[in-house]
Amino acid sequence: MNTQTSKSYDAPARYLHTQLGYVTGGAGLLGLLITYGGFMDSLSGSDSVGYVALGGFGLLTVLFASLTTEVTDREFRFHFGPGFWRQTYPVDTIRSAEVVRNPIWYGWGIRYTPAGWLYNVSGRSAVEIDLGTEGVIRVGTDEPEQLTRALRQAVEAA
Repeated sequence: MNTQTSKSYDAPARYLHTQLGYVTGGAGLLGLLITYGGFMDSLSGSDSVGYVALGGFGLLTVLFASLTTEVTDREFRFHFGPGFWRQTYPVDTIRSAEVVRNPIWYGWGIRYTPAGWLYNVSGRSAVEIDLGTEGVIRVGTDEPEQLTRALRQAVEAA
């Protein structure tokens, strides 16, 4: 997928929303608790493995704790947590945006599914975005109607 990365945020946002990742955050916290409780140490026999696992779960929890989506007059962009896996697409490349409901087996995180790339931190609601030659992506959100409306308005105005 050939995406454009932009760090300029000069266009005013038509839509800006951050969804908290209850599933991904909860799974990360559970991993932290299990690791901290000594599960990894007892399996490995090494304290260093437990610390590496603890750090890994901690990092994943922070990186996937939320998903922020933003629509401006020129771009659709999103990122996980504090700015991890930032993606930006010009609105004039968007062919369509539709509210969809992901099957439970599509899961959460960043993954390739039969419907295309999925970016999701919690829940099953998403917006499927046809990017023409770039393919189809699904972006999870707890506000699918609002995100779809903002994308359609930005595309019409472009």
